[in-house]
Formats: sequence, C-alpha cells, structure tokens
Amino acid sequence: MSGRSYIKSIKRDSKGWEIHPTVFWISAGLIIFFVAMGLCLVDQTKAVFDSIRFVISEKAGWLLILLVDIFLGFVIYLLFSRYGKLRIGGPKAKPEFSYHSWFAMLFSAGMGIGLLFYSVAEPVMHFSAPPKGEANTIQSAQYAMDITFFHWGLHAWGIYAMVGLALAFFCYSKGLPLTIRSVFHPLIGERVHGTLGNVIDIVAVVATLFGLATSLGLGAQQVNAGLDHLFHIGHNTMLQIILIAIITGFATMSVVLGIDKGIRRLSEFNMVIGLVLLLFMLFLGPTLFIFDSFVQNIGSYLQRLTEFSTWTESYRQSKWQNGWTIFYWGWWIAWSPFVGMFIARVSKGRTVREFLLGVLLVPTVLTFLWITVFGGTALFEELYGGGGITEAVNENVATALFVLLKRFPMAFITCLLGVIVVATFFVTSSDSGSLVIDIITAGGNTHPPLKQRVFWAIMEGVVASVLLIGGGLKALQAASILTGFPFAIVLFFMCVSLLKGLRETRAKEVVVPPCIKDRKAWEKDHIKLPCLTDNQEKIEYGIEEIT
Repeated sequence: MSGRSYIKSIKRDSKGWEIHPTVFWISAGLIIFFVAMGLCLVDQTKAVFDSIRFVISEKAGWLLILLVDIFLGFVIYLLFSRYGKLRIGGPKAKPEFSYHSWFAMLFSAGMGIGLLFYSVAEPVMHFSAPPKGEANTIQSAQYAMDITFFHWGLHAWGIYAMVGLALAFFCYSKGLPLTIRSVFHPLIGERVHGTLGNVIDIVAVVATLFGLATSLGLGAQQVNAGLDHLFHIGHNTMLQIILIAIITGFATMSVVLGIDKGIRRLSEFNMVIGLVLLLFMLFLGPTLFIFDSFVQNIGSYLQRLTEFSTWTESYRQSKWQNGWTIFYWGWWIAWSPFVGMFIARVSKGRTVREFLLGVLLVPTVLTFLWITVFGGTALFEELYGGGGITEAVNENVATALFVLLKRFPMAFITCLLGVIVVATFFVTSSDSGSLVIDIITAGGNTHPPLKQRVFWAIMEGVVASVLLIGGGLKALQAASILTGFPFAIVLFFMCVSLLKGLRETRAKEVVVPPCIKDRKAWEKDHIKLPCLTDNQEKIEYGIEEIT
C-alpha cells in the first residue's frame, strides 16, 4: 500500500471522525486507563512511577546519555554532508512561512514553558547545590551556567532537528503520511502500514502526550505562582487544575482558528512579549555583566561540552544526574514527536542544510541569551546583590522568575507580562501538540476534523492535572523519563532509516555519466566533464543539479 492510498483508506465515519482506529483507540485507551488509575489509586500510581523512574535512571541512564550524544553527532554529520543540498519537498518546493514566522514557531514549540520555568531556577539551584565543587562561589556560578546551557543547548535541539528532518523528508519528499511510522519505510518497507507501524505510532502518541503534560503542568504551577505574587490568590494544586482548565479553553479557541491564524499569530505574539521582558531585564539589570557573561558562558559551555556529554557519575555515585540530565533527556525525547512533527509541518521547502542550521543553531543561541539574561541576573544578585533568591527557589521553584522580577522597577507590570508569556506558551504548546497527536492518530492526515484536535487538547490538560494530583513536579519528571526512554530506542533506528532514505534519494537525483569511473571523486569535485559537450546530455545526466 502506498502512502497516498494509505491515507485515503482512512475515511470519515458517519459521526464525523476521521481516525486510524487501531492507533486512536489504543492510544486513547492507554491514556484514559492512566487517568483512571491516577485518580482512583493516587498513592499506588505515585509509587509505581517512582519505582520505574528509579530503575530507568539507575540502570539505563548511561544508555540514554549515549543515545542523545549519537543523535547530536548524527545531525552534525548531516549538516556538513553531501545531503545538505537536498530540498524538502523536491527541487521546486518553496517555504510556506517567512524566516521570522518560522523561527518564532520553532522557539515557541521547542522550549516555551520549560525555559520560563527553569531559566532562573536551574542556575540558582546548581549554584547553591552543584554536583561538583564548593557551593555559592564564583566557580559554582560559572559551573551552574555551563550545566544549564548543556541541558538546554545543542543536545536538546539536536533531537528535535533529527526527528523533524526525518518526518519532513519522508512526508514531503517521499509522499508518505506525516506520521512517525513513515520514517521507518526504508527499514521495514510496507510493514509500516501494518501492526509494527501501529505500535510505533502508539508509542509516539503516548510519549508525546506525557511530554506535553509535563510542560503544561510546569506552566500551570508557574502561572499560579505569578498570580499569587500579583494578587495573593494562594498556591495549591486545585488552583493549578482550574488554571489548566481555563488555559486549555483558550487553547481550544486557538485550535479552531488553525495554524495560520492561531499558532502562528500566538507564536509571534509570544516572541514580542518575551522580547519586551528580555530587553527590560537586559537594560535595567546588570547590563555589562550580562554581555560579558554571555560571551564567556558560550565559550565555557563549548569547552566543557565533551565532558558533560560523557559524564555518567560512575565514580561519584550520587543521585544528582538522575534528577537533572536524565530527566531532561527523557523530557526532550518524549517531546520530540510533537516538536519534530510540528517543525516538519512548517518547514517544507527548506534545504536539509538550511533546516538543520535553522533548527539547531538559531533557537539554541536565543535560548542561551534568555538563560544568561535571567539566570545570569539571578546569579549576579546572589553574588553581589544581597542574595535571597536561593531561599525562595528552594521553597517553591515555580516562583523563581517572579522573585527575580520583584527586585526591579515596575515589578507588577513585568510579573504580569511573565504570567501572560507563560499562559500564551501554554496555549501554543497545547494547540500545536493536539494537532500533532491528531495527525498521528488520523493516519497522517494533516487536516483532520476539528473535533479530534479539541479532544486531544482536553486530554492533555486532563493528564497534566492528574500528574499534579499524583505527585506534582516529581510525577511530571517521572512521566517524561518513563515515556522518553523507550522512545529513545525508536529514535536510534530512526537515524539509521533516515540515512538510508537520504542515500537512496541522492542516488536517484544524481546520475553519474557513463564515462566516469570514480563516482566519489566526481561527486566531491562537482566538475563539468569534457566528455559531455552537448547541453542536452548535461541535463540528461543531472549535471546542472550539482554544479
């Protein structure tokens, strides 16, 4: 069965649903089962989550670290390889969105809520409790920024770039459905449309939904913290569940508006409000320190990149890495079907090299700038401004951003802007996430019925609420690790399949003239051959494509 006939085989039923019945109902059933267990057996569910998280972190943490290194290495290889000139969607494909809109959607989908939650909290927590060295020193401040950059930098975006490229390539260049299963066509052939493909998509749906629920749960905690700072409404799980319900309602409205009017406009709005907040802190905070440390932080991060990438605490034998690096890698991997598919959906017409440069470097630099401005300012306050942020963060990590903003003029306005940015990131994450899950469960149909996206948007909010009830931040972290680890194995084979697909495509596009004996040398030099003097022959043999 071809990709197009596979999509056509999934027809709208009498009630207006257009789904892949196996993927949709099994995925929904597993998630509803978890919700029921989370509500009826709160303590038992929490204990199971804790046990599974412990086993994965302790026994297989080294494998997760190694796999994420492989993903980044693979993306860097593709960036400089001969496949960089291939265009997603074919040689004549044109980008649908401008660079400005494209970058805005990349950044909003890829980091968003999590970056706002941890940009102040993480550097401060590493500063006061570093995995190595003495706490609360200049050295621990630099180390705190290095490790924060490591968690939010090239490794995270390398995962997204790899998954996004694979999905975009097999959908737009190969004509296969926009689902995770399609990426494995070079490895398993037409079986991607059968049981094995169903299993791949179901794992992707569950991983994506729990990864999204983690971010939405963090967002609800932070919105609650911000509103409490502004209006003293209190800070508890019930308020956070109410906030999830309200913001999910706005996400549903965005779903109705669609990508162009909904996600795109909200993403651009996020960027504008975020930029205002960034400039405020940049110029009213320790400006010179921020500029100095931005340059130094990038240099120090690059120097320590190999060390951090291969560090597994084998001699230290502490639990620090389990709560940080392992959690982050699991979270990014669990998010990767969502972010990767969304990036693929908005990246048709880009070359492979343009795609990888855009996804890997631009959001990474923006992320580093944000962390330096907010996290760096918090560290400056701890070192030279009288401290006090560490105590607030240790008491409630969700308050970190607002505790920092209250130290500067116009605190009410900036805290309100902070709440708005978190809330709009919540909406774009929920909206784009429901789109991605709906596409997978609709068999790759990129325009599934509206009611299905609404269903998944509501489901994301419900799962986030259940995780908050079942253990708060620790439950959110456990969910990411639990779903991220098995999907990491899937991503490894995705790399193999993508490489095979790129090789096959390039071999078809570049036809070597019969008079050439050394194909590799010819491809490398991209020379015009003297034995082909007729222009028609050059066109026939594909010379114009590579010279």
